[in-house]
Amino acid sequence: MRPTERFVVDVPDADVEDLRDRLRRTRWGDDPGNEDWAYGTPRSYLEPLVRYWAEEYDWRRHEDAINAHPHARATLDGVRVHYLHRRGVGPAPMPLLLTHGWPWTFWDFAKMIDPLTNPAAHGGDPADAFEVVVPSLPGFGFSSPLTRTGVGAGATAGLWRSLMRDVLGHRRFGAMGGDFGAVVTQRMAQEDDGALVGVHLTRYRRPAGTAGVAASVAGPDDYGPDEAGDHARDQAGATLVASHLAVHSHDPQTLAHALHDSPVGLASWLLERRRAWSDGELDDVYTRDELLTTISLYWFTRTIGSSMRYYRDTALEGPAPAGRIDVPVAIGVLPRDVSALPRRHAEEDTDLRRWTRFPRGGHFGPAEVPELLVEDLREFFRPLRAAAEQ
Repeated sequence: MRPTERFVVDVPDADVEDLRDRLRRTRWGDDPGNEDWAYGTPRSYLEPLVRYWAEEYDWRRHEDAINAHPHARATLDGVRVHYLHRRGVGPAPMPLLLTHGWPWTFWDFAKMIDPLTNPAAHGGDPADAFEVVVPSLPGFGFSSPLTRTGVGAGATAGLWRSLMRDVLGHRRFGAMGGDFGAVVTQRMAQEDDGALVGVHLTRYRRPAGTAGVAASVAGPDDYGPDEAGDHARDQAGATLVASHLAVHSHDPQTLAHALHDSPVGLASWLLERRRAWSDGELDDVYTRDELLTTISLYWFTRTIGSSMRYYRDTALEGPAPAGRIDVPVAIGVLPRDVSALPRRHAEEDTDLRRWTRFPRGGHFGPAEVPELLVEDLREFFRPLRAAAEQ
């Protein structure tokens, strides 16, 4: 077992005051004719949110909520890794690794943690309890500072195996991920040596196309009759990710300097993606505090630059290994996600055990429709639990 350190989130008072001071001194630019977000994040939306962030938002209240869960950090292959770790309440809680994406944080899983770890307290069966591990991707949030390059999704898959086995002592476990978390989880399944009981993904790409968040290789004939419109949605989704993919994959540090220095710039960059990729308008899907807590986590940890570099470092790793995935797979299709994979590809490439088309939800499924994902995870892993105990 590798050593770990207990971790408590405690942002210095000076950092909180510095943020408020910067927000109050924002120099606003003109923004005509942009109330509909046609040119990007509009000043008409951003300015009142920034005012609230500076004058009313209470970071300490959200810090306390984060610290209500146990946290730890470990150093794996020279990379500092933060993780939230909640024991399950039930006869045999199954270890479950949850991996976030960009611009998510580990806290996007906040609403899923209690129902997964203590189902009986939420109207469920205690036999469905999980022991939940939620790490921050390298260079994201409290998995920082990341002091070297080359740590992408492939490297992370190895770090996560080490975390679960060498740090936490789990010989077998399940895994779930969305966005980059799905890329990491899929990579773990492709390289599995018997550790994984099953994997649940809200994003899937054919193995040859999983270097980073590569474009879909699906054509219109790959979709079935019950997937009408999915190919068009998949193609349309490419336009929603084009701007940040270009920057993050080629010259992320150029923009990172600006976002590292300006909390309003950081908020603008993250909010546009949050709106474009969610199922509904921002204020209909998230509270102001939920949005600002995500942005504040990037700001206080100074990780926007290293999180953006994750795209380039993943792309430089090259394609994931080809070959069939023999680990049991579940795929949850979120109707407003930025990609829409055909079921046919998953059936040909994986041991697909469960395919769920959710009635609602976008790219940030765990934050948008946590109750749907919790139930899907319970259903998928229920027949696999015996294998986790072998």
